[in-house]
Amino acid sequence: MPAPWTAERVVSPAEALALVAAAHPSLSASRIEALGEGWDNTAYLVDDTWVFRFPRRQIAVELIEIESRVLPAIAGRLPLPIPVPELLGEPSESFPWPFSGYRRLHGRTADRAALDPTRKAALAEPLAEFLAALHAVDGRATGAPVDTLARTNTERVVPVVRSGLEAAVAAGLIDDLRPYEPLLAQVHGPLPPRAVLVHADLYVRHVLVDDASRACGVIDWGDVHLGHPGLDLALAFSLLPPSARSRFARAYGPIDDESWALGRQRGLLYGAVLCAYGLDIGDSALVAEGQQALRWVLE
Repeated sequence: MPAPWTAERVVSPAEALALVAAAHPSLSASRIEALGEGWDNTAYLVDDTWVFRFPRRQIAVELIEIESRVLPAIAGRLPLPIPVPELLGEPSESFPWPFSGYRRLHGRTADRAALDPTRKAALAEPLAEFLAALHAVDGRATGAPVDTLARTNTERVVPVVRSGLEAAVAAGLIDDLRPYEPLLAQVHGPLPPRAVLVHADLYVRHVLVDDASRACGVIDWGDVHLGHPGLDLALAFSLLPPSARSRFARAYGPIDDESWALGRQRGLLYGAVLCAYGLDIGDSALVAEGQQALRWVLE
């Protein structure tokens, strides 16, 4: 079985430039640079100004459409910049799926910044304040969907977590699975629904930092929906050192036990998946982030 991040279709730089030029001839697009790729999209920088994202898998088509609908409605209400899709591309004979473009955000993803624990701890307050503002938005007026994927059902991700942990053991990143068994034993089915606007895929690769290592943006919003705030609290366990969690909690505001526990379980998921994904694609920075998350989530 192919890995879940295996692409069904990859747009080359030349194809991407041609698609952008055909969809938006007024741009006079002439320069293109690969920005990176994730599970769902391939991203290119066009003319040093516009970031265009092209789905790599059919499942990502709906995510592009959700972003294009929700992000313009919430961008002005949040304390950190987020992408705002402005230039859309329709399916065509050349490419069967929609794509979107937004103005380039300043900064680089936190996994590329090689942040030490002190610099990561300094992100606690701004990220907590960002999440508090996001979770306070009335998501019903944004066009955000409800959670149809049972994202709070941690039972269904146990095989994914175990697979990632086994890959980490095989690579010598962790010694064994036994320290994680208590967390794996706390899994549960879907939690009662909550209508909170959540990013729902928030980890080190989706946080932007500037040259001074300050938070300066949050990207990749395809999973945004009305759901459970605990999904986003994974940041406190996977990105922040344990010593910074109390600072995060004070800046965010009251956090109930259910949300905090879900955040820890989600943090374990990200640690395990980053190890497996990073090992598979040969990304040492992601492997290091996953390994660190697996250490911190136990503390």
